[in-house]
Amino acid sequence: MGMIYVFTGDGKGKTSAALGVALRSYGYRKTIVFVQFMKNRETGEIKFADKRKGFAIHQFGSENFVDLSHPSEDDRKRAEAGLEFAEAVITKKAPDLLVLDEINVAVRHGLLKGHRVLDLIRKLPENTDIILTGRDASKEIIEVADLVTEMKEIKHPYAKGTEAKKGLDF
Repeated sequence: MGMIYVFTGDGKGKTSAALGVALRSYGYRKTIVFVQFMKNRETGEIKFADKRKGFAIHQFGSENFVDLSHPSEDDRKRAEAGLEFAEAVITKKAPDLLVLDEINVAVRHGLLKGHRVLDLIRKLPENTDIILTGRDASKEIIEVADLVTEMKEIKHPYAKGTEAKKGLDF
């Protein structure tokens, strides 16, 4: 099994950190599969990956934000499809790096079962490293991880009503 990285916490930068590691890996000609849970919109990373062989991003979400206090059955189905996709990826031609973006949030809010994510981690081929992002990583995920970084919000422009900025935030 490869390295297990977790980027969690209430601060901004979890997906950005995962993208940074993915870009670094890609620079060494590693293959990257980035699975985004609860996201489905055009972003800078989608535009980048579209033009790169060996760097793929797959989104499993709707265009709307998930109501985390009352996720819909469609939200659950999309999350499940994302996890099934990730499982298929590692059993076929496993990438060097698999990123499960926002998977911690999907588990925390009942879109996915935590034991299923742990099962996927246990099935990872030796040459595949994995990054799991999102707030509220479970203690079980944290325990199996090799590296855990917690992003802490200290100040954020959203607090002043500033919208997310294209090219910086998405």
